[in-house]
Amino acid sequence: ENRPIPEPGPNEVLLRMHSVGICGSDVHYWQHGRIGDFVVKDPMVLGHEASGTVVKVGSGVTHLKPGDRVAIEPGVPREMDEFCKSGRYNLSPTIFFCATPPDDGNLCRYYKHSASYCYKLPDNVTFEEGALIEPLSVGIHACKRAGVTLGSKVFVSGSGPIGLVNVIVAKMMGAALVVVTDLSASRLQTAKEVGADFTIQVKNETPQEVASKVESVLGCMPEITVECTGVQACIQAGIYATRSGGTLVLVGLGPEMVTVPIVNAAVREVDIRGIFRYCNTWPVAIALLASKRINVKPLVTHRFPLEKALEAFETTRRGEGVKVMLKCDPTDQNP
Repeated sequence: ENRPIPEPGPNEVLLRMHSVGICGSDVHYWQHGRIGDFVVKDPMVLGHEASGTVVKVGSGVTHLKPGDRVAIEPGVPREMDEFCKSGRYNLSPTIFFCATPPDDGNLCRYYKHSASYCYKLPDNVTFEEGALIEPLSVGIHACKRAGVTLGSKVFVSGSGPIGLVNVIVAKMMGAALVVVTDLSASRLQTAKEVGADFTIQVKNETPQEVASKVESVLGCMPEITVECTGVQACIQAGIYATRSGGTLVLVGLGPEMVTVPIVNAAVREVDIRGIFRYCNTWPVAIALLASKRINVKPLVTHRFPLEKALEAFETTRRGEGVKVMLKCDPTDQNP
């Protein structure tokens, strides 16, 4: 609250923040102080799923003006390297990323950001939808990497926020059938509401048994599996479940080392792909939201003012609801 209002540079904009979603990574940094090689060494502002209103533009900014409502892409390359030149700027080793040490996030009243990574929201797209573009982008990037297309049969492992956006995007991209697994009955119900054709509540089945259940409900093995938990047993189930010649995309992040049936994948030519965040997804997501072809509004189950941020983080930590949204602008009630 006492931080000075930053001054935007020539190619930056100053934003009055509106909606900021809480991500599992935010909670992980708060609880554990690190994710893999990214270690919190100094105080850090959290938040990277965000939207706000432009209040000031730098001298070199021409596509935005004060009063514009924007969604913020949190990853900004610092230099034009080989990854940027090939369009895969998310892989740039020097990328700035909100709320990844040592870079501050945007869970605050005022925040400055590269203007090129702020995207104007159409009038019929809300601030909350703008903030949800960040998790939605993970689904867009994962489904593109997976090769989801007309008629695909897809297995989504995990029904948290990222599993749910993958269901939404897979159906949008033409998947004929999507099956979702999770431990939680309530989360599986949400998966149904956003478009899943089948759900399987996992209790204590072996990975092979889970794979068998997936095949049973689909009537065949899925060509594509999107693994959103990072849990070793779920990755194993993903390999066993995927049809020979199919693709398994690893979205969820768990332990650095996991034991998987790699020979099973290798001899059946199951392609295992990773994803790192996303790239080139904001324009796609905005077009989908503006055309009302997809609906992400059901994902937001809790809302808190910025003053109750700790309560909001505790709610997320306990796994309650789906997406917790913080409201940073007390004067604006527009969702």
